[in-house]
Amino acid sequence: MLTQALKIQIQTLPTQPGVYQYFDKNGGILYIGKAKNLKKRVSSYFTKNHDYGKTRVLVKKIATIKHIVVNTETDALLLENNLIKKYQPRYNVMLKDDKTYPWICIKKESFPRVFLTRKVIKDGSEYYGPYTSVRTAKALLSLIKELYPLRTCAYDLSEKNIQRKKYKVCLEYHIKNCKGACESLQSETDYLEDIKEIRNIIKGNFKNSLQKFTNLMHQFAANTEFEEAQKIKEKVALLANYQAKSTVVNPSITNVDIFSIISDESFAYVNFFKVNNGAIIQSHTTEIKKKLDESDKQLLELAIVEIRQRFNSQSKEIYVPFAVNIGDAVKVTVPKLGDKKRIVDLSMRNANYYRQERFKQMKIVDPDRHTNRIMAQMQKDLRLPQEPRHIECFDNSNIQGTNPVAACVVFKNGKPSKKDYRKFNIKTVIGPDDFGSMEEVVHRRYKRLLDEGQNLPQLIVIDGGKGQLSSALKSLEVLGLRKKIAIIGIAKRLEEIYYPNDSVPLYLDKKSETLKIIQQLRNEAHRFAITFHRNKRSKSAIQTELEQIPGIGKQTVVTLLKAFKSAKRVAEASDKELEKIIGVSRATKVYNHYHNGKNQ
Repeated sequence: MLTQALKIQIQTLPTQPGVYQYFDKNGGILYIGKAKNLKKRVSSYFTKNHDYGKTRVLVKKIATIKHIVVNTETDALLLENNLIKKYQPRYNVMLKDDKTYPWICIKKESFPRVFLTRKVIKDGSEYYGPYTSVRTAKALLSLIKELYPLRTCAYDLSEKNIQRKKYKVCLEYHIKNCKGACESLQSETDYLEDIKEIRNIIKGNFKNSLQKFTNLMHQFAANTEFEEAQKIKEKVALLANYQAKSTVVNPSITNVDIFSIISDESFAYVNFFKVNNGAIIQSHTTEIKKKLDESDKQLLELAIVEIRQRFNSQSKEIYVPFAVNIGDAVKVTVPKLGDKKRIVDLSMRNANYYRQERFKQMKIVDPDRHTNRIMAQMQKDLRLPQEPRHIECFDNSNIQGTNPVAACVVFKNGKPSKKDYRKFNIKTVIGPDDFGSMEEVVHRRYKRLLDEGQNLPQLIVIDGGKGQLSSALKSLEVLGLRKKIAIIGIAKRLEEIYYPNDSVPLYLDKKSETLKIIQQLRNEAHRFAITFHRNKRSKSAIQTELEQIPGIGKQTVVTLLKAFKSAKRVAEASDKELEKIIGVSRATKVYNHYHNGKNQ
């Protein structure tokens, strides 16, 4: 129930854009959100019926509402992001911090050094990154040092110190890794020209450097300085090779950010590419834990603002898989075809690969979290009232009505529970009647569970289409379980999922984990039923042959099989061996049945 104080706060909220903050009765901050219309957005929390449990809990805890009015939606988005990072409310999504990633630094000093660092110091130096792959950052730095001889010393190469000849050239100069700026052997103007080109390479713009080296190579060749020309040629090849490896789309796509998102019930995975001249110069994927059943659009908008701040992106355009609202300062493009669409697809694939890797890691490190995620996804995909922690699947097996049997396999938490598997000989049905057989075994199975007071499953899966599903449903209705247990049927041909009283089947994504578990259930039930049926047929065939011998009854057949283990060994046994087991009279009948027939 809304308190009078809360009602007044909501009624007096402005209709302008802004940020709202929810506090509990102790003054602790619960949630921070942005809104185009503060009054309309905040009111929706208290007037809607929330399906998601955490949202209902949040609303119950709200005791006070505060707000900040801003000029535009963009300002609201940025303010929301900054406040979330500052206060870290319990019910807000937070992106993981990446402070340990390396940056490439161009130091603010005379004859600037270029190096990797994990500390960003606000001293006027230029920082490029962060690089989520240390290997990529080192490879780029190695390329730069191959192309441009740069100093690595930390000397203060001021004009005054150089004129005073305070420093001497070191080994780096002698092995041609440095041009000796410390002894005025390289001018600062020449050095800064190299830094300018290095800056372009880091940004993914290789054009100027390639052109410069190519012209230089031709000059050396024209002056018959072929050794120098060869060195420059190697640098051109090195730069061109690096560019070819990093160029993945049309080189005309320049200074653009690409974002994509893949999500499931509990987590979302956002991938970010920074593209310049067709080259991906930065790539990053982050995992976001959902807090209040946020939509992909909400999560992507949050991630775009946060990641662009973190990576200090100044791009004026972004490519995304669907429309987002992040203000007027950035152009939002949703590509439909061509190279732009391909780069967004590549981003989606990277987000998905990251998701799959996290699943594999999760299975090893945190199996409970993996199970919880699978169960939540199955509940959503199959539209179930609760998570299917306990699933049972039925399958029939017979050949032209002979030896009809059925099997029930049990999965708990998405995995086979073989100790709970059950076999059924069909007792009340004559001939090949799959519908009647299904009705019988479902009734027998759940009548017994009810009689013994055992736990019932949350989901029953029937191997078959609408007919088998209807038969199973009859038994559940007779037992009064129709509304207590969810039941579906899976048809073999197109993997359609059928629901009671619904003629239109559900088609799950062929790659979905839910369908894979349903298929695994169905295949396991089929295997178990077929094995039981095959064993029953074999046993029946053996016993039928022995029982056809005049004067040999069922008990004698059992005694022989216990002693000889198989009908084949009974047939091959000598009359003396048979006498020891079943006596002279019956041994003679068995021996003559097999051996007289062979000698005729």
